[in-house]
Amino acid sequence: MNWLFDLDETLHHAGHAVFPRISQRMTEYIVTYLGYEEAQANQLRTHYWRRYGATLGGLVRHHRISADHFLRFTHDMDELLPWIQRDSRLPHLLRRLPGRKWVFSNGPQHYVEAITEHLGIGQLISACYGMEALDYQPKPRSGGYFRVLRDAGLAAGNCVMVEDTAANLQTAKRLGMRTVWISNRVCRPAWVDWRITSLQQLARLPLLT
Repeated sequence: MNWLFDLDETLHHAGHAVFPRISQRMTEYIVTYLGYEEAQANQLRTHYWRRYGATLGGLVRHHRISADHFLRFTHDMDELLPWIQRDSRLPHLLRRLPGRKWVFSNGPQHYVEAITEHLGIGQLISACYGMEALDYQPKPRSGGYFRVLRDAGLAAGNCVMVEDTAANLQTAKRLGMRTVWISNRVCRPAWVDWRITSLQQLARLPLLT
């Protein structure tokens, strides 16, 4: 069995502190390097995120920025890591799950790798796949999934994908993966095999018995 884990809001909680800081840095980048006023920069950031799945996609397409420069500016790990809380239960949980594990995230590569180590699970992860490793094809676009499967030598039918974003699981299911959705919502989409409210519930799923 092979596990593909999302990172933010799956292996750790980013919403209360990390995401707002990344969003602010994206706005600062647009102001600093593209010359927009702050209000306009916020609108542009949100517009590109909704249209392309990532603000970076719109900036590269329409403004020809350097993707690496943008990702390094917006994901400053010296600033972000102190806000990321560790859960001592996480390494124990991953050790209990049979099979190999990968991290598959829309975050930049240096961010994904740094947080994985910060959480104390680096030695339990076979490889991390961030935006650069996905050829800048963010989830839910299928290209990134194919890149992970090809690089890791995996068959989709032997994979379980664990995510907090239902749309990302829809692509995984279409490719033949089993899907686990971390969510407090009651309604479960047809492409979600299991819904859990906490990552710790993974160890009790029927697919492990």
